[in-house]
Amino acid sequence: MYSAEIYQLSYQALLLILLLSGPPIIISMVVGLFVAIFQAATQIQEQTLSFTVKLVAVILTIIAMGGWLGAQILQFTNTIFMNFSRWTY
Repeated sequence: MYSAEIYQLSYQALLLILLLSGPPIIISMVVGLFVAIFQAATQIQEQTLSFTVKLVAVILTIIAMGGWLGAQILQFTNTIFMNFSRWTY
């Protein structure tokens, strides 16, 4: 395997990680912001409220996007396995 192929494969893997982890992280940030504004407006000082709401939002996001997330991972894995014989000597 040549170093250019290793770099390209590493780049694709890191890009896939960013692509797949982006939606849950963005949802968590947005929900956390709204919960923080709600807590500041109502003067609720409960620490677990923010965590619980963000956890539920992230779980629902992963459930809603699960098919797409799985398809992307499966496509990348299939690409690696199809080219594996070409990379070994």
